[in-house]
Amino acid sequence: MKLLTLNCHSWLEDNQWEKLGILADTIAEKEYDVIALQEVNQLISEEEAFIKKDNFALILLQELKKRGVTGYSFIWDYAHVGYDRFEEGAAILTRHPVQEEHSFHVSNDEDPANWKTRKIIGITIPIRNEKVTFYSCHLGWWQDEEEPFMSQADRLFEKAAGPFFLMGDFNNDADTRGEGYDYLMKKGLLDTFHLAQKRDEGTTIQGDIAGWDENDKGLRIDLILSSRMINVQSSAAIFNGTNRPIISDHYGVEVELDW
Repeated sequence: MKLLTLNCHSWLEDNQWEKLGILADTIAEKEYDVIALQEVNQLISEEEAFIKKDNFALILLQELKKRGVTGYSFIWDYAHVGYDRFEEGAAILTRHPVQEEHSFHVSNDEDPANWKTRKIIGITIPIRNEKVTFYSCHLGWWQDEEEPFMSQADRLFEKAAGPFFLMGDFNNDADTRGEGYDYLMKKGLLDTFHLAQKRDEGTTIQGDIAGWDENDKGLRIDLILSSRMINVQSSAAIFNGTNRPIISDHYGVEVELDW
C-alpha cells in the first residue's frame, strides 16, 4: 500500500501548471492508494459552488484523467480564507471505495475569516476486511497563544477512530523535543518514518517559508503517523529536487506499507 502527503501551496507557486503536471505524472506512475493534500485552494471569486471549477484537487483529478488514470475519487473541505482571495482547505484522493467521510474543526475558532481556523478531513476505506481511516491534517504551531497545537491535537484525538493514519503538515519539527511532535508520540502514535526499513533524512521544509520565518535549516514537519504498529517498507521525501522536482514550498512524504 502506498501513501502520499503534500502541502500543495496551490495557486501560489510560480510555474504552477508545470508543477501540477509533475504531481499528476507522479501519481499516474506510482498509483498511490491514498493521497492527503493540504493548502488545496480555490478562488473565492469563482462561480457559486462548494467545489469550484478552479479547485486544485478537482483540476488534479482532471489532469489524471488526461493521463488515462480514472480510478481516483476525492473529498475536499475548506477551513479558512487564505491570502484574502482563496478558500483554503484539505483534500484526500483514493483508489479505494469510500465508506465514510469525515470533516471537523480542531481549532478554537470556527470562523473561516480567521486564517488560524483549522479543519481536518478524513475517509474510511476497506483494507483487508477492516475499516481504516485516513485524515488529512494541517495543524497550528506549538507556541501559538490563540490556537495552540496541544488543544488542536486533543480535539483531533477525540474524533479519530482507529485504526487510523494522520497525514499532513503538523507545523511542529520532529527533532524539537518537548513540543508538538513529542506530544503526538505520547498519545501512542507511531511515525512511519522511524518504522521504515529504508528511509532518507526526512526533511520536508528547507529554510524560510510562510509560517516558518527566519528558519535557516531543514525541518521534518510533514508526517505520516499510524495509530498502531505496521510494517513499513520505505519512507522518503519527494518533490525535494532530488526525488522529483520541487513543486511546493513543502516537500511531500511517500511511504510504502506491507498492507
